[in-house]
Amino acid sequence: MLLFEKLTCYSNFMDFDVVIIGGGLVGASLAAALKSSGLAIALIEGQPSSVTSEGWDSRIYAISPGNANFLAECGAWQHLDLSRVQQVSSMRVYGDEGAELDFSAYQIGAPELNFIVENRLLQQALWQELQQQDNLTLFHPARCATLSWHSEHAQLILEDGRELHAKLIVGADGRDSWVRQQAGINSAPTPYQQDGVVANFSVEHPHRGTAFQWFQPDGILALLPLPQQMVSMVWSVSPEKAATLLALPHEELCEQVANASHRALGELKLVTAPAAFPLRILKLPHIIAPRLALVGDAAHNVHPLAGQGVNLGFRDARELARVLHDRGAQSDCGDLHLLRRYERARQEDIVSMQLTTDTLKHLFNNNNPILRGVRNFGLTLTNQLAPLKKMLARHALN
Repeated sequence: MLLFEKLTCYSNFMDFDVVIIGGGLVGASLAAALKSSGLAIALIEGQPSSVTSEGWDSRIYAISPGNANFLAECGAWQHLDLSRVQQVSSMRVYGDEGAELDFSAYQIGAPELNFIVENRLLQQALWQELQQQDNLTLFHPARCATLSWHSEHAQLILEDGRELHAKLIVGADGRDSWVRQQAGINSAPTPYQQDGVVANFSVEHPHRGTAFQWFQPDGILALLPLPQQMVSMVWSVSPEKAATLLALPHEELCEQVANASHRALGELKLVTAPAAFPLRILKLPHIIAPRLALVGDAAHNVHPLAGQGVNLGFRDARELARVLHDRGAQSDCGDLHLLRRYERARQEDIVSMQLTTDTLKHLFNNNNPILRGVRNFGLTLTNQLAPLKKMLARHALN
């Protein structure tokens, strides 16, 4: 990690090539991916370091094999305690009238479909790697005060008065991005009128590395496998039902989840207290501007039913890092023509994932009897078409 005296300083400001605002998973991975770029990087994060805990994190992610390889290239995957990482070997998806769709890593010749990893452990692994990075300066904890753009640089002033200049600002500061607001990239998110309720449970029957998902008229329930015969729940339901679930005694919550999952894993016992967060979709007209690029939730929001939110963000980081690495003779990493390569490369992935998750959400969260027949027929048909199943499964590996 660079010390301030190693930086190029002009009077009262510090000069960087890239300033990344937001040190969550996506921002931290981008910083790590730029370690051999020859660029001077700064990372701004307002939250204090997370406290190491032996307990399980109720916020988990299904990391695709492609992104696991990316995190290994960043040096972070090697820091993970693999005894707390669960490989997913198969997935079973159920409709509301007996329809079923199943995926298997074996069917597509892959060792796994994805990896279930706790947010806290992955965050710690990334920051452990960042602490050793020579071309990186960490401002942590630090909060931003003002941000403005000029023809030759962007100017960021922190609340403590420190001033940073950069050729490129990267907004990696989440779904309510301050950077996006400062840049005037305005597009109101569309609420889904659903909350995602999360919690971890121990289960009676072994999950055998299988992820389960039930599409129901009143919501979407997913149980994702964890080590030590546990599962992590994401239940997308109305805000009213979410409030009811959060208020239940723990034993009653376990009973409701067991019943909703048709007792596929037997009796459940609560391991982490439930929490909830509102769901929405965010579509932006552009994820770049002169001297600005957005990544992760700052650039897009999707429904969590496919578990692809953080994977989309990591693919943003992968592509932006690739563009900056391959900039050739272009010395200005904030040049709009250079950044357009990033936006064009990400457009299809983002749009297709938003369209897929949005369509599935509205298709299954609907009591129309015609749509009910269509959605269940679609699941059954897809399950019978091996080439289509393989194509869908392989897409999820990226």
